[in-house]
Amino acid sequence: MQNLLKISAVIDAINERVGQVVKWFILAAVLVSTVNAIIRKLFNVSSNSWLELQWYLFGAVFMLGAAYTFLKNEHIRIDIVTSNFTKRTRDRIDVFGHIFFLVPFTWIMIYHGLPFFYRSFAIGESSMNAGGLTVWPAKALLPLGFILLLIQGISELIKRIAIMRGDMEDPHVFVGHHGAAEAEAERLLQAAQADIPGRN
Repeated sequence: MQNLLKISAVIDAINERVGQVVKWFILAAVLVSTVNAIIRKLFNVSSNSWLELQWYLFGAVFMLGAAYTFLKNEHIRIDIVTSNFTKRTRDRIDVFGHIFFLVPFTWIMIYHGLPFFYRSFAIGESSMNAGGLTVWPAKALLPLGFILLLIQGISELIKRIAIMRGDMEDPHVFVGHHGAAEAEAERLLQAAQADIPGRN
């Protein structure tokens, strides 16, 4: 199990790094959108390449950020149902979901996404819009995003099994919406108090 946890740690580190880079794509998308809007309003000029760049950046954030979101346990859960279960039951649901839903789904998307990207790359596909961008980099985001999500799913599965075996502590103890809100409020309060001069 320790060797599997080392593999999990490597996967986590990869998606952590990708997530940190992808965060900047949000700023880039905002700047591109802002510049494009200003130029259009002031000079009545628009550019398909700038518009498509916004879409590419948004697609990159969505596709490449999914695994990072999963790593940080920020994906959507049905807390209203699972909050009534024991932690062990929730862990079993996670393991079942990872094995029978997440892994097969991501594999299917990779299986179909790679030819989808390759066909576009092979012909050097470009946008049908005048002055548009090359299309294949955007299509590459589909299989790449699902590859990252697949390996993160494997990492989460390893960690969940290790937690159930008692080989590691759960880094994301489930506390529900109210507990999470209270924990966040307490954290912010402590941070604010730490910033007050003269307080330890």
